[in-house]
Amino acid sequence: MAWLFLIFAGLNEMLGVTFMNWALHAKKWWLWFLMVVTFSLSFGALELALKTLPMGTAYAVWTGIGAAGGVITGMLFSHESKDWRKLLWVVVILGATMGLKLIS
Repeated sequence: MAWLFLIFAGLNEMLGVTFMNWALHAKKWWLWFLMVVTFSLSFGALELALKTLPMGTAYAVWTGIGAAGGVITGMLFSHESKDWRKLLWVVVILGATMGLKLIS
């Protein structure tokens, strides 16, 4: 169950960063609200995951999901560069995240 909380936390971290980017550009109050909600959900789920998982592993997976997800959503929705090298490093991040899961 802790891993599900951690994945949920990482996905909300990714959404929080996405909403932050959109809010900075669109200047809509409801985007700021969604950012606060998703970051709150992210921290709450991370807290639940940390009750079982080691801190180093949980934090690395949480930031890995958030970082890789942020890059991917930026490429898909914010017209950021889709350079193959950027995608390669996203794959490296995801591979390292899965590696931490396998050894925990």
